[in-house]
Amino acid sequence: MIIRYGTTDDARMLSELGAKTFYDTFAKDNTSENIEAYLKASFSPEIQFNELSQPDVIFLIAETEKTPIGYAQLIMNSEDESINRTRPLEIRRIYASQEYQGKGVGKELMKATISEARQRGCDCVWLGVWEKNQRAIDFYKRWGFREVGTHTFSVGNDPQNDYVMELELT
Repeated sequence: MIIRYGTTDDARMLSELGAKTFYDTFAKDNTSENIEAYLKASFSPEIQFNELSQPDVIFLIAETEKTPIGYAQLIMNSEDESINRTRPLEIRRIYASQEYQGKGVGKELMKATISEARQRGCDCVWLGVWEKNQRAIDFYKRWGFREVGTHTFSVGNDPQNDYVMELELT
């Protein structure tokens, strides 16, 4: 497995991979209307291209044999009322294809994310995770993240509660 930076050439692939991984993970716990609305609002090739074009957005793509199997979307200096740091890095998304979950993709993406944060002089890494996604919460806790607050994350017209978790970098 390799981890590489995403470029605007990856917009279509990230659109498809992001939509598929989100659907596979969350469709069973949400209405089809809300999932469809979220996917439409979040994962078009145009949206991905715009995100890839922004200087404070970093995509790390995990590949095996040149096949994308996961990615992390990172946002520099992203703010949340629960985060009181001067140079935060947000993990907006960290996804692995369903068939690769439990095979080290998340681990490699997290290692690359923490390395990226340190190289950029960040003082913390933070994220929001759905309160009902215990597998992800446990994963982040193993990395040393701790709950510092909550915020609302909407899937379609369904406001959901996310835990805000932070990893201090020293």
